[in-house]
Amino acid sequence: MKVTDYIIFLAYFAIVAIYGFWIYHRKKQKQMSSKDYFLAEGSLTWWAIGTSLIASNISAEQFVAMSGDGFKMGLAISTYEWMAAATLVIVATFFIPVYLKNKIYTMPQFLSQRYNGTVAMIMAVFWLLLYVVVNLTSILYLGALAVSSISGIGFWYCMMGLAIFAVIIALGGMKVIGYTDVIQVAFLIFGGLATTYLALNLVSDHFGGHGVLDGLSFLREKAPDHFHMIFKKDSANYASLPGMTVLLGGMWIVNLNYWGCNQYITQRALGADLKTARAGILFAAFLKLLMPLIVVLPGIAVYMLYQEKTGIDVNSMMPGGELRPDRAYPTLLSILPTGLKGLSFAALTAAIVASLAGKINSISTIFTLDIFKKHINLEASEKKLVSTGRVVVIVAMAIAIGISPFLGIDKKGGFEFIQEYTGFVSPGIFAMFILGFFWKKTTSNAALFATVGGFGLSVLLKFLPGMMDLSFLHNFGFSVANADGIYEIPFLDRMGIVFVICIVVMFAISMFENSKGDKSNGLEVDSSMFKVHPSFAVGSLIVFGILVALYSTFW
Repeated sequence: MKVTDYIIFLAYFAIVAIYGFWIYHRKKQKQMSSKDYFLAEGSLTWWAIGTSLIASNISAEQFVAMSGDGFKMGLAISTYEWMAAATLVIVATFFIPVYLKNKIYTMPQFLSQRYNGTVAMIMAVFWLLLYVVVNLTSILYLGALAVSSISGIGFWYCMMGLAIFAVIIALGGMKVIGYTDVIQVAFLIFGGLATTYLALNLVSDHFGGHGVLDGLSFLREKAPDHFHMIFKKDSANYASLPGMTVLLGGMWIVNLNYWGCNQYITQRALGADLKTARAGILFAAFLKLLMPLIVVLPGIAVYMLYQEKTGIDVNSMMPGGELRPDRAYPTLLSILPTGLKGLSFAALTAAIVASLAGKINSISTIFTLDIFKKHINLEASEKKLVSTGRVVVIVAMAIAIGISPFLGIDKKGGFEFIQEYTGFVSPGIFAMFILGFFWKKTTSNAALFATVGGFGLSVLLKFLPGMMDLSFLHNFGFSVANADGIYEIPFLDRMGIVFVICIVVMFAISMFENSKGDKSNGLEVDSSMFKVHPSFAVGSLIVFGILVALYSTFW
C-alpha cells in the first residue's frame, strides 16, 4: 500500500473514533444502567438498527471466506445472503413481537422464562463457547490474515490492532456500537462496491469490453457454471449446497436460528419499540440483497482472471503450490490502484472491527446478565454489572487472541467452517425456540432434549460415515461422496434431519408429560402481535419480489 492508501485508512479510523467518542459523551448518563449499556434501550433509530445488524453480520468470513466460495462454486453461495433477506422479514414479523411483548433481553432469559433455569444455564454456556471458540476466533483470525496479506504488516500486529480497535468501541456499549456501525457500513458498502467495479472492469478489459456491464456479461458467458443457484447431485459442490435443500431444507434452519435466536443479532432490536425494530430489520433485509455484489461477484471475477492467467498475481492464489480460494479477495485488493486500495482496505477493516465489537458485546451481555447476575452475584448493582461487562469484553478478546492462530479452518474454507460447526447446535436451538414460541404445551424436559440431544445427534451424523456405509442414502439425495470416496451427509441436510428428529421427540416428550398433568410456562402470545404496518408490508413484498426475480434468473 502507498502513502495515499494509509492516509485514507487513517481517515476512516479517525472518523469512526471521533464519532464514537462524541456519541459516547453525548448520550452518556451520570450512571449508565445495564440495559442502557448492553441494549442501548430506546436510543437506536431504525437506520442505526438496520446498519448495525449488517455490520455485525458481515465480516472477514464474508469478504474473505465467502468471496473464496464465490471463486470455488460461484453465485450459489449467495443463497446465504438472499435467503437471509427473506428470513429477516419473517423474524421481524413473528419473532421480535414475542421478545418485546415478553420483555426478553437475552436469549438465555427467554429460555429461563419459557422453560427453566437449567435449560437457560446449559445454553448460556453453549453460546459462550460457540461465540468465543468458533465465531470470535474465526473473525479475528481470518480478518488478521486478510489485513496482513494486503497491508504487508505482520499477522500478529494486525490481530492486535483489530482486537484493540474493536475493544475500544465495545467498551462504549451498544449505543457506540450501533451508531459507529452506520459509518462502518458506509465504508463497507462503498469500498466493497468500488472493489467489485474494478474487478468487473478488469474482466471487461481482458476480453475487449467497455465497462462493468460488459465485464458481467463476459463472466456469465465464460463461466456459466458459476451462475447456477441449485447444484445437482453430480456436482463437486453438492456437499456444500445440496440441491433444493437451499430453498426447502437446512438453509432455513441456518438463517432462522442465526437471525431469530441469536443474541449477537437480535440484541440490536431488543431495546427498541416494535415499529422501530421492524423498520430497522426490514432495512437490513434490503442491504442483504446487495451483499453478493460486494462479496461474491469479486470472487467469481478473480476465478475468471485466474483461469485466463491475467490481471492478477496467479501465484498469490497458490501459496505453497496449492490453490487457496480464500486468497481471492486479498489477491484482488493487492492489485487495486492507489486510493481505491485504501478505501477497500478500510471497508474490509470496518467489517471486521464492527463484527468483532458486536460479538464481544453479546458475549459480555450473556455472561453478565445470565451467569454473573443470576448465579455469581445476585445483588450486583447496575454499576457493578456494567463494569463486569467491560471486563468480560477484554477477557473474551484476550482468549480469542490466544486460540485463534490454532483455529482448525480446513480445506472447505472459512465460511463453510463457521456454518458447519455452528450447525452442531443450531437445529436443537431452533427447535427449542420455535416450539417455545408457538406451542404452549412444550415442556422443559423436551427443551432439555433439544439442547443436549440435538448436539449429540449432530455429532453422531457428522462421524457416522466412518462407522457405516451411507452410499444407499445417495439415491435419496441425503449423502454424497467426499474426496476420499466415503459417503457423508451434507451438513445442511444433516441440520434438517436433526431438526425434524428434535421436533418429533420434543412433541412426544411434551405430550407424555402433559398427560401426567405437568404444566409448562407459556409466553404471552396473541395474533394481534403479528399485525404489521402497511409500509412494512409493502417493503416486505418488494424484498420477496426481488428474491423471486433473482432465483428465477439464476436457477
